[in-house]
Amino acid sequence: MANILIIGASRGIGREVARSAIGRGHHVRAMSRSGTSPSGASGAEAFKGDALEPGDVRAALNGMDVVVQALGVPVSLDLFTKPVTLFSEATSILLPEMSAAGVRSLVAVTGFGAGDSNKAINPLHRIPFEIALRRAYDDKTRQEALIEASDLNWLIVRPGVLVSAPTTNAPRVLTEPGEWRNGIVSRSAVATFIVDRIEADHYANEKPVLICLPL
Repeated sequence: MANILIIGASRGIGREVARSAIGRGHHVRAMSRSGTSPSGASGAEAFKGDALEPGDVRAALNGMDVVVQALGVPVSLDLFTKPVTLFSEATSILLPEMSAAGVRSLVAVTGFGAGDSNKAINPLHRIPFEIALRRAYDDKTRQEALIEASDLNWLIVRPGVLVSAPTTNAPRVLTEPGEWRNGIVSRSAVATFIVDRIEADHYANEKPVLICLPL
């Protein structure tokens, strides 16, 4: 059984990871600003904390084996007009706190289009990506660079277009740059992949793109 800290556990992939991990018997500490247990993961240990507060992060890391960082920003006008800094700021706090606490394994969820996967965006998708997502993904790129420069055991997970409906097939795990492309993938499929990797203790400093149906 692993002791898993999920940062950003109240919704999205973080919530799905909590549900999957609890269902397999792992201990989950679900950190969120609300401090409530993720729906469908009643066995999780709810932890109220802010990813931008070092003291909260330090306390949340106590006794943990692995961190799943699954942060998100709300869709609002600010996303289109103002710089996004949450991902890189939170990561710059998390990494030294993990090192100090002796927690060596990190799974970070970013997305297709972050880091060196940006060059794999289809030209037809480039314009809407630049309009809607560029600011957030510029910061996810900074987040990835911080993680890659660390000495932790890390796995950067880059899902394609996320949907809530579960899919019956496992996601395609695209590890080679020549394979990278956008596609549709369910949050539950991404969560299953993450928990599988945690159980296998397999991080490998990889940056796979995950899709189920290519676009």
